[in-house]
Amino acid sequence: MNQSPVPSASSTGLKVLVAEDNIINQRLVVGMLTQLGHTGMVVNDGAKALKCLSKMKVDVVLMDVMMPNMDGLEALAAIRGLEASQGGHVPIIMATSHDEPGDAARYKRAGADGYLSKPLEIGRLQSEISRVLAQC
Repeated sequence: MNQSPVPSASSTGLKVLVAEDNIINQRLVVGMLTQLGHTGMVVNDGAKALKCLSKMKVDVVLMDVMMPNMDGLEALAAIRGLEASQGGHVPIIMATSHDEPGDAARYKRAGADGYLSKPLEIGRLQSEISRVLAQC
């Protein structure tokens, strides 16, 4: 897994991998990231996220929980498994529109660094990226 050094929470110009299968959500999050001065690269399932991470460095991943082929939790487990054997760590923020009590804790136990419920809001997105990068 190719990983770049962890940028500071105040960094701008982050490379964000967006794993999201819904085209409207893809456009919305990339627009928000652009407004924040970041670059969003989009894939539509977890398998493509894994492939992308094997080829390029990103600063953070925004991972939808529910996607076809390989969902976000499967992709998270695969990424963390590769990191355990190869080293490195990419910050991953899980996102879902099916917000349930205890989700944040459940995703953290699964290896996520952060959590957002949908619909995403630019302020919450910015805050969670900053919080996650400050902790990693």
